[in-house]
Amino acid sequence: MKIFDTTLTQVERSLDVRLVRQGVLSGNIANADTPGFKPKDVDFMAAMSQAMQDSAPLAHTDVRHMDTSGETNGTGADVDSFVHRVNGGTPSFDGNEVDLDTTMSAMAENAIQYGANARAANAKLAILKYVVSEGS
Repeated sequence: MKIFDTTLTQVERSLDVRLVRQGVLSGNIANADTPGFKPKDVDFMAAMSQAMQDSAPLAHTDVRHMDTSGETNGTGADVDSFVHRVNGGTPSFDGNEVDLDTTMSAMAENAIQYGANARAANAKLAILKYVVSEGS
């Protein structure tokens, strides 16, 4: 019997991808005044599809990090490979294409989805805690 089913794995991977997306979107906002900056985004669906095909976690940023099996030498799918340039708003006079309204909206939506995924993971873990504690 598997304690951790695919639901928890999907939620975990979704949290990872959403965290990367939040970082990319905040980078867009941070560079809103950088001349010639082109905004980026994460292809969430492609990243999730790839993540669910891989049995390892999404990325190891340090050789000392462990994956879900406790191994430190995993080779997960790199979410950064799903970061791509997007068409922003109309370029400003300095060539910057960041549309703050669109980016802030995308960040808010991503944060809401991240929160929903975190609550789903919490609910799943609460069920496991209940089972392990024999209902007490």
